[in-house]
This record gives sequence, structure tokens and C-alpha cells, in this order.
Amino acid sequence: MSAKPRILSGMRSTNDRLHLGNYEGALRNWVELQDQYDMFCMVADWHVLTTAADAEVHPDIAANSLAIAKDFIAAGIDPAKSAIFRQSDVPEHAELALLLGMVVGVGKLETNPTFKEKASEVTGDHIVSYGLLGYPVLQAADILLYKPFGVPVGKDQAPHLELSRDIARSFNHLFGEVFPMFKDLIPSDESRSKLPGLDMRKMSKSYDNCIYLSDSAEETAKRIKQAYTTPTKIAKTDPGIPEGCAVCQYLKLYSPDWERQWAEDRAGERGCSQSKQELTEVLNEYLRPMRERRAGITDADVEDILQEGAKRARLVAGETMYEVRKAMKLIK
Repeated sequence: MSAKPRILSGMRSTNDRLHLGNYEGALRNWVELQDQYDMFCMVADWHVLTTAADAEVHPDIAANSLAIAKDFIAAGIDPAKSAIFRQSDVPEHAELALLLGMVVGVGKLETNPTFKEKASEVTGDHIVSYGLLGYPVLQAADILLYKPFGVPVGKDQAPHLELSRDIARSFNHLFGEVFPMFKDLIPSDESRSKLPGLDMRKMSKSYDNCIYLSDSAEETAKRIKQAYTTPTKIAKTDPGIPEGCAVCQYLKLYSPDWERQWAEDRAGERGCSQSKQELTEVLNEYLRPMRERRAGITDADVEDILQEGAKRARLVAGETMYEVRKAMKLIK
């Protein structure tokens, strides 16, 4: 076992690939943290089944899970430093979720804002499942199973983890101090997590406004050509509004010359095509190391990494479950 403090992070495998927003909002922070902490990175495949709609839209969960794990590695998560594993390969997640469910009031789950929002979206023949209601319990199990020092999370997502701490407190009150309280590890600079989509809406696969980590240089160039710019900037000499231009927003993040580029855009001294070409060059160079790592990884490699990660995860999970069972008087 590592002497470093342990942290736990994860992403649902609803998609078959991660986009630049996923990287800037979470993955980049994980890569930076893995040298400081004993990192456990989970591909949360069970969570995809929370609603029937998700399961229908993303039916090939197994393939998606491999693709997400490949993106983890391509982004810089090092399997030699971090345990990368599938949630479903560690059955202790399900056992702990079942036992934690015994200490959570239904009222608290029903009043959870996320549940109410998701439940309101259920239409047609679909049902509001127990899995949707109990999503926070499984999430709590995912975290508490590893007794982490902290969980990397964005500032806007931090409130969602408070219920996990509430569940831990309830368990500890009833059965003894098994679960330590974990911290929210919020990046000091969250500006990168605000990266918009190419149309200035939230970056989302459903909007088709993403640049994916698995895109080729040519695909990235094609997507940037379609990016939103100042609509009133028709000619090169028309003044732009870089604050409302997706290309300028990306230049601010990825180009060392962004201040000059913004000033020229605002003054009508450059055209949108020039900005798009310069963004293409700098962004493709930024993504080049990820593409090179991804090209050297096969599905068989990823499966081996996931299985090795699951072994490491189950060692920790087994110790925690022994304490849980003992505290609940399920074993002597």
C-alpha cells in the first residue's frame, strides 16, 4: 500500500470518448494530482444504468468503458502510478451501497435536487427507478469504499458530495467511526473548466459542439472551422468581440499570444480565418502528446490495465468491507 494520501475520482462511461471540456474540467487536474496522491480512477459503468434513457442511448457500455479508460491513459493518467479500474469489476461497491442504503432516509433521497431534476426528465414508458433514487448511495459507496483523503471535484459539483459525507456520518453514528470525512479537492484555477463548446454553449456531445481527445489533427481543424465567432464581424476590418467568440476563448487558454490576438480581433486587424488557423496550430500541438499515447494503446492493453487496477482497488475495498461488516455485527 502506498504511503501517499489516497484520492478517488471517476467518470461515467455514457460516452465512447471524452472531449476537451472533460479534460480541462477534470482529467488535467487528475494528471497533476497523481504524483502527490495515491490516485484511484474509476470508470463508473454501473452509473450509466441509472436511467433507462441513458442505457438506451449508450447501449454498448463495455466498449464505452474501454474507450474512456483509453482516454484516461492518453490524457496522462499513468497506470504505474494510478489504479484505473471499472466500477463493475469491484463488486464491493454494490455490497457497500446496499448496506449504506440501510442508514439513509427515503425523504433525503427524494428531496435531492439532482433526483428531482432527473425524475422530471423521465417520459414515455420509462420509469423512475430505484437506481435513480439511490444514485447518491452508490456514489457514496464509490467514495467511502476507499476512505479517501479527498475527491477531485469542480466547485459547482462539490455540493453533490455533501450527501456522501452525510451518509458517512449516519453510518459512523450508528455503528462506530469507520469512515473518515473526505475533502473536496477543488482546483485553485477553475478558469480552464469554463471552456465553452464551439458554439459558445456548454460543451456537450448532444450539442455536437466538442473537440474530442481522440480526434485527429484533421478532425480538429474541421471542427474549428465551424466554430462560432463574432456574428457582426463579416470583413477582416470589422471589430470583433473576443469575449463572445468561441475561437478567441480557446486562444486565451491555449495560445501564449492571446492578448495580442484579442487586441487585433477587437481592433479589426485580423480576420476570423486567421484566428481559426492559429488556433488549429496551437491546439493540435497541445493535443499531440495525447494522440501519440493513444496510438500506442490497444484494447487488449487497456483491458489488462483495468484488470490490474481492479486488483489494486479490491485490496483496499476488501479491507474496508471487513471493517464495515464487523462494525455492523455481520461477522465476529
